[in-house]
Amino acid sequence: VQLQASGEGLVQAGGSLRLSCAASGRSFSSYTMGWFRQAPGKEREFVASISGNNRINYAYSVKGRFTISRDNAENTLYLQMNSLKPEDTAVYYCAADPQVIPKSYYYWGQGTLVTVSS
Repeated sequence: VQLQASGEGLVQAGGSLRLSCAASGRSFSSYTMGWFRQAPGKEREFVASISGNNRINYAYSVKGRFTISRDNAENTLYLQMNSLKPEDTAVYYCAADPQVIPKSYYYWGQGTLVTVSS
């Protein structure tokens, strides 16, 4: 599985941005997909995940503001980010794993930078 994230951008606080992650491979629909982010000087952290049967989880810090979704026909994962805050500034990564509840994700895309100005 190869993952290609896109949607990099600079937005003002309160704004919105949508990230996409295009995946190759025939098993996309069955994979659990996730978004992670890494802010400057910080460790990478979990943002959201969606399983093959659309079980969704969010980090507390983004719940109610971010929405993860997937289009299995297009092999694409999305992250709609609303009410963005400066602390959301980070490099965002998409990831995939064949396990329903991954202990660690096996496939990773390159990061895409999100910058939120105050």
